This record gives sequence, C-alpha cells and structure tokens, in this order.
Amino acid sequence: MILKQYKIITQLYNLFNKKYLKHNIPLFKKYGLDKKYYSSISSQDFKGLQEDLNIYDVNNSKDLLHKDPNFMRLETHIQKAILNWSDNGYAIIRSFFSREEVDTINNEIEDLIDTGKLKITYDKSRYMFANRLSKFIDNLAKHRMQPILEVLLKKKITLFQTINFKTGSEQSTHSDSIHMTTFPKGNLIAVWVALQDITVEDGPLHYYPGSHKLDYIMNEDYDNSGTRYKLGNKTYSNYGEKIQEVIDSSKIERKQFLAKAGDILIWHANLLHGGDKINVEGNTRKSMVFHYYADDVICYHEITQRPTLKGKLNHN
Repeated sequence: MILKQYKIITQLYNLFNKKYLKHNIPLFKKYGLDKKYYSSISSQDFKGLQEDLNIYDVNNSKDLLHKDPNFMRLETHIQKAILNWSDNGYAIIRSFFSREEVDTINNEIEDLIDTGKLKITYDKSRYMFANRLSKFIDNLAKHRMQPILEVLLKKKITLFQTINFKTGSEQSTHSDSIHMTTFPKGNLIAVWVALQDITVEDGPLHYYPGSHKLDYIMNEDYDNSGTRYKLGNKTYSNYGEKIQEVIDSSKIERKQFLAKAGDILIWHANLLHGGDKINVEGNTRKSMVFHYYADDVICYHEITQRPTLKGKLNHN
C-alpha cells in the first residue's frame, strides 16, 4: 500500500501499456506539455494553459440547441428534457428504456454473474465493464444514448466504462471529475439508469442542480497534491469534507432521484451527486452507470495522477 504512493510504480506499469496510452502523445504536443505517455499527470500540469470549454458551459443550451440539426432529430420529449442542460447540469428522461429492455439488461447481468464472466469488485460493491461482455448493453450505450450525449457535449465521444450496482452505493457526494478528469475540463458525461423502481428506503441517488457551475475541486484544493515523486497523503474522506464545505457555503439545493425502472439521469462532469443511505436492510437498488469521454481531450485520474488507459477501450 505504501509503494502505491510513489509515482514511479504506476509509471512503470504505464511504460508497458503504450498502445493504450499513445493517444495522449499528440495531445501533450498540442498543449505544449513536456510529458511522456507513461508520465504521472494532474491538474497542476495544466496551469496557465488556454482551456477551451464546452460550448454549453459558455453559452446557454436554451439559446443554441435549436440551431443544432442533431438536436432537432431527437424525439420531442428528449429535446424538452435536455433543453435546460446549461442551467441544471443534468437531464432526466422518464421511461427512456422500456420495461422489456430493463428486464433484458437485468437478465444479462445476472447471467454474466452466474457464469463467472462478470465479477464483483474487491470492495464487494459493484460490477465493472458489463458492456464488454454484452452486445445488447453495448448497443444501447452506443446507439440509443450516445447520440444524445454528443449533442450535449457537441463532440464525438467514446464509452469509457459501465458500472452495475445491485444495492445503493451510499457513496458520499462527489464530482466525477476527481476520478475521471479531463483537460479541457468538462469533457466527461455520464448516464445513470434505473433498473428497478426506487424509493427512499432503497438508498436513491442524490444530486445538486446547478452544482456543475461551481469550481472543480482538485487535489490542491484539499491539500492532496503530493510531490514530484509521491502522491498526496489525504484520504477520500478529506475530499468529501471539502465537498461538504462547498455545499454548505454555496447553499445549493439537494434532490433525490426517485426513479422508475427505465428512467435515466444524464449528468455533467462536475455535477455533485452521491448515494443516500439504505434505510431498509436487504433492499436492492439495481442500477447501471455509463461514463463517456470526449475523443479529443487528455483523460486522467486526478486522485491517483494516472493517465487513463483510454486506448484499452478498443482492445477488449
């Protein structure tokens, strides 16, 4: 565990994964970064660089989306759901997936678990990358959801990962950008899918409308930058405490997503969200999360200062 604090450990691992990291080489050159493909990377490396933000982080989606032909091709109820993206930082689309599609997803996940192909993570909380094992799920991600997300980012995107939960995560409030970070910022987008009807007893998702407009919280904001050779020594709870300070000072509203099976919630890279406490022991909260990166940005993990093995997405 102590060895993992030294950047050289992950750099050595990265050294042998060039085919999954070489996409960063032209991007480092583009931004004038003196970095090797295997180098550690953090938000501090981008200080002083010109950062072109997403169009709907600069201009209001209500004013511009109607001028986008791809937006106009979407179904009317989807257009209405995403129109206030710039103001809210999220969009809820009810009954996006039919009950039959939800049943198919749940059955595929159970089959993959029962056959040992899909394994639970070391912390016994989630199942990763089901899309790599299920053509049905992969098709939903790429052909049903991705066109909507590309309208919101106005960029081509690639699915990075999926996460399945059987029960509520009870994860503290956070922004995905501390885990899956990009430069320029804001080039991650996520979808949360309800795979059952969810009540307050089940530990529902919570989120803070408009919180995507707040400053991004990075390592240096909670004294976790570390040194040239070592990672910072703060814990994830220290990050959570910093997020709570931000919430308290900004006085933003907190909402719960009491979803029906098939409902989806799309969120901005910096939207604050988390999982509420499970109030009835044994209750499930079947759900699935899809994370997508924009194609033309530097992707890394701020906490661990590792470049993302993004190239691995096409080598499964």
